Amino acid sequence: MSKSIAGFSKLSKSKKIDWIVDTYFSNAESAKGILKQYWNTNEKLQQLHDEFIENTITNYYLPLGVAPNFLINDTLYTIPMAIEESSVVAAASKAAKFWLDRGGFKTTVISTTKIGQVHFTYKGDFDKLKAFFNAIKPKLIDDTKSITANMEKRGGGILDIELRNKTTEIANYYQLHASFETLDAMGANFINSCLEQFAKTFKSEARDFDLFSEEEKEIDIVMSILSNYVPDCLVRAEVSCNVDELFENPAVSGKAFAEKFVQAVHIAEKEPYRAVTHNKGIMNGIDAVVLATGNDFRAVEACVHAYASRNGQYSSLTHAEIDGDIFKFWIEIPLALGTVGGLTSLHPLVKLALELLHKPSAKELMQIVAVAGLAQNFAALRSLTTTGIQQGHMKMHLMNILNQFGATDTEKKALTAHFKNNTVTHSAVVEALQNLRNGA
Repeated sequence: MSKSIAGFSKLSKSKKIDWIVDTYFSNAESAKGILKQYWNTNEKLQQLHDEFIENTITNYYLPLGVAPNFLINDTLYTIPMAIEESSVVAAASKAAKFWLDRGGFKTTVISTTKIGQVHFTYKGDFDKLKAFFNAIKPKLIDDTKSITANMEKRGGGILDIELRNKTTEIANYYQLHASFETLDAMGANFINSCLEQFAKTFKSEARDFDLFSEEEKEIDIVMSILSNYVPDCLVRAEVSCNVDELFENPAVSGKAFAEKFVQAVHIAEKEPYRAVTHNKGIMNGIDAVVLATGNDFRAVEACVHAYASRNGQYSSLTHAEIDGDIFKFWIEIPLALGTVGGLTSLHPLVKLALELLHKPSAKELMQIVAVAGLAQNFAALRSLTTTGIQQGHMKMHLMNILNQFGATDTEKKALTAHFKNNTVTHSAVVEALQNLRNGA
């Protein structure tokens, strides 16, 4: 039966595990063995992992794979991907190879602006507040000099601060809406530090502003925090070729394939039920690279899906058209990424992943990640509009099913050969495995 515990965070890792397994598991020794099995035998490396978060009891592993043959702006990349879903790495690799012979991927960083906000309430005349803001704005920036000095030396820093009136949505609610350039850092700590200083200066200076009444001087800071919605931190990735180069098989012309592909994208642009699955496939590629490079995939996901809804209805992140005889397929997507700070300088595999990518700047990583998403979407739509998604996906899923039923290496080899020419379904694999074991 579950029970509460006081002082859990102060226990050693071994004591934490003892309490967990004794409280929650019928076979405590088996559970403890599984948890310890995933510890790293390198004590220094394990300690590093233990200190990433609180109350660590073990490590949770994901496969790290690579997708080669990505030609991006005439440079070849092998892209690292950390993901558990079968077929993602294979699909990305297949798309990369397809476009390698057709000019590769072209990318452009459109903008890199990031956003933070000070949320506050003010009961008084808006014109007075605006006058106060205009008077105090230089001091808001000046009071952050100790925070921004190093960033400014590298060419980044605070770009602007705006006063925004949001009282039509919430009574007495206003914002200091600030924009930043953080270069190769994701910049969360930098932005939040600046915002908290803005809030401190704004509140203290209000008390001495002559135009304010006593009530107006009591500005209430609700919170100061960066936004993970960065619609102006935008990158574009695209591919194009003559429709005749889009051959799939002798029975389907490149033009017919292109027309069906474009129609599939248009459906995702207009139909939210399809758009969610369409974009989820894009994020299979994006999240895998974001995770492999030590970036915050939750922030990226939240931002991307907000961006997909920016026009009032959830819609496709990718677009396609046939212009004359040219097929064009592209994505414009907001990505706030970093290549310095955080896990990028701590996690050994993250360091390795970034070196594999030629030690990219944040802008270069934005382009690589956008390409991974576009490639994933191309591979998915290519399957959906030709053979169907299940043929390739279930063949990749075959090994998971076999592992689930404890297949031996000999059984795996025999059934892999069997399903080269047979449809993979869960029931078909189970039946074939049983037949094999029964000598049928």
